[in-house]
Amino acid sequence: MIRTALLSVSDKNGIVPFAKVLHEQGIKLISTGGTAKLLAENNLPVIEVSALTKFPEMLDGRVKTLHPMVHGGLLARRDFPEHMAALKEHGIDTIDMLVINLYPFNETVAQESCSFEDAVENIDIGGPAMLRAAAKNHQDVTVLISPEDYAPVLAEMKANKNVVSYKTNLALAKKVFAHTAQYDGAIANYLSALGDDLGHKARSAYPETLHLAFEKVQEMRYGENPHQSAAFYQDIYPVAGALANYKQLQGKELSYNNIADADSAWECVKSFTDNIGGAAACVIIKHANPCGVAVGASPLEAYQKAFKTDPSSAFGGIIAFNVPCDGAAAQEISKQFVEVLIAPSFSDEAKAIFAAKQNVRLLEIPLGTAFNALDFKRVGGGLLVQSPDSKNVLQSEMRVVSQRQPTPSEMNDMMFAWRVAKFVKSNAIVYCANSMTVGIGAGQMSRVDSARMASIKAENAGLSLKGSAVASDAFFPFRDGLDVVVNSGASSAIQPGGSMRDDEIIAAANEHGIAMVFTGTRHFRH
Repeated sequence: MIRTALLSVSDKNGIVPFAKVLHEQGIKLISTGGTAKLLAENNLPVIEVSALTKFPEMLDGRVKTLHPMVHGGLLARRDFPEHMAALKEHGIDTIDMLVINLYPFNETVAQESCSFEDAVENIDIGGPAMLRAAAKNHQDVTVLISPEDYAPVLAEMKANKNVVSYKTNLALAKKVFAHTAQYDGAIANYLSALGDDLGHKARSAYPETLHLAFEKVQEMRYGENPHQSAAFYQDIYPVAGALANYKQLQGKELSYNNIADADSAWECVKSFTDNIGGAAACVIIKHANPCGVAVGASPLEAYQKAFKTDPSSAFGGIIAFNVPCDGAAAQEISKQFVEVLIAPSFSDEAKAIFAAKQNVRLLEIPLGTAFNALDFKRVGGGLLVQSPDSKNVLQSEMRVVSQRQPTPSEMNDMMFAWRVAKFVKSNAIVYCANSMTVGIGAGQMSRVDSARMASIKAENAGLSLKGSAVASDAFFPFRDGLDVVVNSGASSAIQPGGSMRDDEIIAAANEHGIAMVFTGTRHFRH
């Protein structure tokens, strides 16, 4: 039974009404510093920790709760007679509830003006010590770190005469240990990223020790294949616009492959937020590769153009829009088999259309252009870490290397093709015309084979490559790849350049009479 509660919070949201209910339930309140002052200002009887310990707060508040009167009250096992006898001998009362959230370390170091001294002063010592003590003794102590837990715990107390179940206490203790681990990990990441000068702005993006924290969203029926187990975890603080922020409106549970492909689709369609060539963008993904990308005046037009690229591969694909999905687009999409459909929102008409197809997974995700701070790839015994491939090359950064200058429409299509190529598995060759893909070659071991595959895909879809723009995610190592794309109909090409045979490739472009642009940026995607 809860008789005494210690409250000490930096996030004071909801603490006063919570404390009022505790007081009404006959629970004695103990508090520290600013929290005690706030409770007293709201006419709540509160005992200062210094009165409990008979020792003043000292060292600018660094020492106030590190005392046997506090930790003895938290750690004593109520079912151990010798523990209770020790408390009685030393005049220590039990503390049955602990409500704490820690100094805002992450928020502090996120500020550009933060100094090393600011960071150090926001490393909480007493708070984690009390949290760990209470969580260790969770069979006897209820410990809360988040205002979101106030209401359910109060409801349970009211229903059970101030008793909180062991099941609830254990669940709260798990949250505490996860929280303190994340907190300590953030401190270690920050400090080990600092150089010898301790400069806040000059700290490395890659700390000497890397501590990661993710929360489990769901376990899955299986992984990439049925014999593999899997689960989906999300960042503690997902960036705005990330897939992890999805809200599933209907459909079956997402699978491992659904989530992986949906992320590819969403990241690709977000790159067209400036709407090159139109007002709406649509991306269709199959096995992590775009099989159709287009922009149009409406979601319907964008989808119809994207679908034309490769109708056979689009079967059972993942579709993403960067604008709300309306009824007209939904009606057209509903004629095909689609696994997942993603958009910032869905109109009522669109929802009604898909209500008849309950297996279709509809995901709403707020549109945002932020990227994860770091990308990860697991390897045997280690982890590869890199910054995200977030660069979209601007037209002003491109260099025309051919004798013939590209026309405005060719430049538009080259820029479109270049954005798509970033999301195609290497080696990537992407043909585009009129702001839509018309042929995509992905994942081949040689670039010339990708070029041939893309032209075969276009032929199978009944699309002409004549006058198209072609993008290559890395340089053409030999002229044979350029010969293939030009002979297939391309009139302009965009590539990074940087090959030891660039002069040979440029000469081939001039020989063919095509326009060619170098970006100076490569987009390998493995």
